[in-house]
Amino acid sequence: MTACAFESEAAHGDGAPEVGCSITADGAYAARLALDGDCWFPERWTLDGPEPYAVPLPGNQPEEPGTEVQPMGDGRVLIRRPTDGRHVFSLLYPTGPGTGEVFLGAVERPDEDAPLRLLPPVPGGEKAYALAVGRRASTLWLVAGGAFGPEPLTEIPGRCSGGVWLDHAGRMLALDREVGGRTKTVVVDLGRGGEVSPFLQITDCSDDRLLLADPDSGLLLIRSDAPSPGEARLGWGVLGSTLPVRFPECLRVPDCSVTPFAIQPGLVLMPESCAVALRVDGPMGGWVGLWRPDRRQVHHFPAPAGWLAGAGLWTRDGVLQLPCATAETPCGLARMAAPSEEAGEAVPEGSGEDDTAVRAASGAAPATADEPSQPDPSEPVAARPVPLREAPLGRLVTN
Repeated sequence: MTACAFESEAAHGDGAPEVGCSITADGAYAARLALDGDCWFPERWTLDGPEPYAVPLPGNQPEEPGTEVQPMGDGRVLIRRPTDGRHVFSLLYPTGPGTGEVFLGAVERPDEDAPLRLLPPVPGGEKAYALAVGRRASTLWLVAGGAFGPEPLTEIPGRCSGGVWLDHAGRMLALDREVGGRTKTVVVDLGRGGEVSPFLQITDCSDDRLLLADPDSGLLLIRSDAPSPGEARLGWGVLGSTLPVRFPECLRVPDCSVTPFAIQPGLVLMPESCAVALRVDGPMGGWVGLWRPDRRQVHHFPAPAGWLAGAGLWTRDGVLQLPCATAETPCGLARMAAPSEEAGEAVPEGSGEDDTAVRAASGAAPATADEPSQPDPSEPVAARPVPLREAPLGRLVTN
């Protein structure tokens, strides 16, 4: 299963919409802050059983504004609590009628203007990372799963945002980095001590961000103003492909923002067949869009009642599950089917006049003279992406 959770725009200022919960990479657990009267408390959802159910994890006092929660793979919930001068991390778990808590440690806040936020759940769910953004550099922290509590891993020049995992091993992390007024996506290789390399660079003058990635198919969802300077557009590409990044006209909805939040997993070597879930927000409210890269149409559906907007996950057989909470059903999953072959005739991307392509290239980097050509069989192998590089705008028919 593939899922993504976006943090609030007010808290992070990176253009992402608010979300009601965070979901593990395998879709087994979710966590959110629930409201009881005027008091906020953590809540864990179990999603991989016959029916979803919630377990409240209240502390000794209500949670303060700015608190974040994230589910771990073993069912515990990581919580980040901002306090005076520090970010405090703990793991919560149910203990009969109460809540158990394991204190992990704290990260100092030397600058009130330097925000720290949790990154999306790591595949496997054994570790958790956070990103602290300073004026000139960003620091990647391992905040759960380490040997000695929170520890800094690497400092990245520039102000970073986003956060997308590119592999199932939780080794390759893509971040959007702003340097000199331009934003480009870089990759942090956690298997090489946090080594940073370029990933998404469409043109010198464009702002290029990676929104989602599916490790199975290699499908990438991108936002860039390369095809329309001054206007950020939603596009897609494929990791390891020499075909261009595409910016379909159907993903432009007038006076609305369109944000992808989940990609159908399991379709190895079939990126154009992956269903993508979109959150659409406009003056009249929000709804859900379903789309596939091999189609020239977005299917629009009303958002289910109580949807924790921006959160969801696909099953491998193409069913979108949306977590919802209402007074009648405080823990539920609404389900939508992926667009079928009969939903509309598939039209090859690039065959019409409404598509704009930006030439790109990516793939596995060759071994260099100072590294072995064969990986150590005792260590997991992770593909090392080469940048999606600058190339002229143009059109290309894909069959």
